[in-house]
Amino acid sequence: MSIVPLILASSSPRRKELLQGLNLTFTTHPSDEDETVPPGTAPSEMVDLLSLRKASSVAKQYEAGLVIGSDTIVVCDDEIMGKPVNDQDAFRMLSQLSGRAHSVYTGVAIVDAGTGQSRVAHWKTEVFMKSMDEARIRRYIQSGEPRDKAGSYGIQGLGATLIERIDGDFFTVVGLPVGLLSDMLEEFGVRVL
Repeated sequence: MSIVPLILASSSPRRKELLQGLNLTFTTHPSDEDETVPPGTAPSEMVDLLSLRKASSVAKQYEAGLVIGSDTIVVCDDEIMGKPVNDQDAFRMLSQLSGRAHSVYTGVAIVDAGTGQSRVAHWKTEVFMKSMDEARIRRYIQSGEPRDKAGSYGIQGLGATLIERIDGDFFTVVGLPVGLLSDMLEEFGVRVL
């Protein structure tokens, strides 16, 4: 195992928990980078760009270490769904997702703070939602879980009850594809196994 410091450029408790699950020692240093992108940016490009932007901004503050950045978006009908601005927005998103498939993209970037070397990649997973009536959607919103989640749901919590099935990587939907991350870390000399 490498002794290179690992820094997670995120305040997400879900990403922190997933990284802890790999038995890696790391610190967190959330990025406060602007998350706007040019109009018309493809979803895959968006998560790559934002992941790299987050990791790069944090890496500038260190002399050494590998900085991990990540970004997740939900896409349905070519609409990129971020975190809801309020409960009405969450209701709109969940109503749109009800009974349908949508795509979740999560990008991962690693930046070597010492050398500036970087690597960025993403995975995509298809999520199939159950059909939900208005009452069920409102009960889920009342749980408070949708408030800080892209697409207004969390697959690892109560939101799991809304999912019929997925085609792809579960951890991509949670917000950090650990299989992809472990492969990328190996390129920097960090072996998870």
